[in-house]
Amino acid sequence: MLAKIQSAALAGLEAQPVTVEVDISRGLFKFSLVGLPDASIKEAEERVWSAMRNSDLEYPSQRITVNLAPAEVRKTGSWYDLPIALGILAASGQVPAGALNGTIVLGELSLDGSVKAVPGVLSAALMGHHGSSGKMIVPAENAAEAACFEGMEVYPINHLAEAASFLRGDMALEPQPVTLLSELLAKARYELDLSDVKGQEHAKRALEVAAAGGHNILMMGPPGSGKTMLAQRLPSVLPQLAPEEAIEVSSVYSVSGLLHGGMRLMTTRPFRHPHHTISGPGLIGGGTNPQPGEISLAHSGVLFLDELMEFPKSLLEQLRQPLEDGQVTIARAQFTATFPSRFMLLAATNPCPCGYYGDPTRPCRCTAGEILNYRKRLSGPLLDRIDIVLEVPRLPIEKITGPGGEDSATVRGRVQKAWEVQQHRFRHRKKQRFNSHLRPADIEKVCALDEAGTNLLNRAHERLGLTTRGYQSIKKVARTISDLDGSSIIKVSHLAEAIQYRAGEERLRNL
Repeated sequence: MLAKIQSAALAGLEAQPVTVEVDISRGLFKFSLVGLPDASIKEAEERVWSAMRNSDLEYPSQRITVNLAPAEVRKTGSWYDLPIALGILAASGQVPAGALNGTIVLGELSLDGSVKAVPGVLSAALMGHHGSSGKMIVPAENAAEAACFEGMEVYPINHLAEAASFLRGDMALEPQPVTLLSELLAKARYELDLSDVKGQEHAKRALEVAAAGGHNILMMGPPGSGKTMLAQRLPSVLPQLAPEEAIEVSSVYSVSGLLHGGMRLMTTRPFRHPHHTISGPGLIGGGTNPQPGEISLAHSGVLFLDELMEFPKSLLEQLRQPLEDGQVTIARAQFTATFPSRFMLLAATNPCPCGYYGDPTRPCRCTAGEILNYRKRLSGPLLDRIDIVLEVPRLPIEKITGPGGEDSATVRGRVQKAWEVQQHRFRHRKKQRFNSHLRPADIEKVCALDEAGTNLLNRAHERLGLTTRGYQSIKKVARTISDLDGSSIIKVSHLAEAIQYRAGEERLRNL
């Protein structure tokens, strides 16, 4: 007898339909699995056999053929265990085959029959929501992330025997309550607030400007100046995730297996803080079966690289292309996977290995050679992709114990208005959303300067030794400052503020 169960396969972040066909025929016992499965799927036979035996279900002693169609699509992972087991039960008449019509089934089986969580369930739920499937049977741990779309019935399963009883009609199983995305986003909150930071008003203003235009920023200062504290609060001044952003970010986390434990969706902008010992695949993404790296986990949020100069130079150079394209494509012999990576790069560094180069109170112990080698880890092309280079000095005690200043909600309100201006400006362009995304051909039009502004920028170009990209970065930052100011034109005051945010680059280049 033949049974067909609907499942899915992942290609990057997207899921595509896969039909698990199970045929049981007369003959000596043999289990055959075809359809381009990887090694983990080929091991499903042992897991399914043990799970069925330990769930008091009959495993047929006949010829069992399982086909994962379409055959040309590569299948990876362990989420085919449950559909294969239910297919065997349906093909052997232990459950009604019609009970699974229009139902997507995903799940990994333990040897005792319990159903374990699997990654990528949200992508499969999106596929079902946009397609003809209105039902899903998934592990109980994954049910919350799948039940976020109106019209979808998601049934959480803890054990194979439970799934069999439900399909036979021997027990009732209530679908997971649907919680709409709008409700989840309305409850989103950040634990950290910008008002926690005492002093450093210049740095907080720079963070506001960076947030308003999506600009990359580098903070340079001695240990204890508050760089990490400032960085951790940047997401709290960014506007709330839009529904489509929340779905895309959550899909990345779902594919990475980070939405387990009842977590529904990502409702706050991500903040990723990888250690400098991270590997290339860990940062950029990769592996035998490509997985998202930290740059994709930071999509629509912030990637914070603390102690930037401690990262290997070869690793930092790999950031250049994702910073330009907003996505990363990982190619393998038989397929490619593309993951989004449109993030704000926020980096922090000490000015030298000991951290006290230029500090007025503590002498630097580093030699000129040590400082030069330290500085060489950050290449000129990567530095050119950072719009704001900011010096963050250590503060005197009277400022550390002073008032905290504006809270995140107040700053976020101004940033939100600047975002709305940019969304309107770039409403006809798919790949441009912020001033930082401006292409060279558009800068002259969007960031036009009057004669006084042109003269000021030309003088800054000569004094700071700016590259062409640095020259354009100042104009983009000035455009963002004018948006924050509610001005339709770039004034000299806006340009002067943008130039001072680039002045830190001169010192960094001359270390």
